[in-house]
Amino acid sequence: MSFSSRVKQEFCKAKLQRASQKRAMCYGLLLFGRSFGEKGISLQSECVAAVKLAADLLAELTGAIVSTQTALRRATHAVCTLSVPDSGDVLRVLSYFGHTGREVHLRLNRANLEEDTTLVFLRGAFLACGTAFDPEKHYRVEFVTPRMHLAQDLCTLLLELPLSLHVRLSRRGASYVVYLHGEAGVEDFLTALGAPNAAMDVMQARMFKEVRNQVNRQTNFEAANIAKTASAAARPIRALQTLFASGGTLESLPPELRALARLRYENPDLSLRELGQRLDPPLSRSGVNHRLQRITQIAEKAAREKTGASSF
Repeated sequence: MSFSSRVKQEFCKAKLQRASQKRAMCYGLLLFGRSFGEKGISLQSECVAAVKLAADLLAELTGAIVSTQTALRRATHAVCTLSVPDSGDVLRVLSYFGHTGREVHLRLNRANLEEDTTLVFLRGAFLACGTAFDPEKHYRVEFVTPRMHLAQDLCTLLLELPLSLHVRLSRRGASYVVYLHGEAGVEDFLTALGAPNAAMDVMQARMFKEVRNQVNRQTNFEAANIAKTASAAARPIRALQTLFASGGTLESLPPELRALARLRYENPDLSLRELGQRLDPPLSRSGVNHRLQRITQIAEKAAREKTGASSF
């Protein structure tokens, strides 16, 4: 089951205590359904529970006779459709929600929303046309409708909520998409609408990503340190290898540098600080770096002189 399906199942299980909540929920389901006008009222969804909820509420609130049918869209996806077959019932339902069915532009009738039922209405709208993206991939919730003015009304309603939501309206083909994004906004929105379990999934996905990013940063930091250590060790080791290959020895180095030269040559993976700690007496990181530079210069010079003398 997809994350969006889990959200819808959770919304369908949320209890509706009062008649005003049932009215708001039913209005959201039908207004954002496939059709809501004089020619017919219908709702189509892969969430069978949402269609059944709409049918039960519609019959209870208006007494309309409702028809539901389920058919396979694909081998594994069933689509459930609600319709009101009687034209008289269609007009009665429209009138119940304050619509005539002949409006030029279908708009949100706020008379159906009391102050404390806005979230219930939005829950119904989401069940009809909403999608919640998998938080492992995106923090995003969408409402898709072919009606521009209705999309604008929905966008305004979302922005009025006492939540910090990033709400946008865009065009996608022949449809209008109202969407909100951002982990905190999606998490708060799902919690407010009555899907705390889905909101917890978003929180857990966010925390997992934060931990993973922190681990990646630490790994990259350690890799950079290793590369830096290897780079710092490479030149003096190459200089000593060249010196030895030309017949030179550590005896060509000043006494105070020989112990460090041997330590560096035998331990190329040690950092400057670790090298300094192994010396007797210990030496600071900057002191080790300074002596390694001297070792490199002396070894390279000695190697050049040995090679030049041998060629001569």
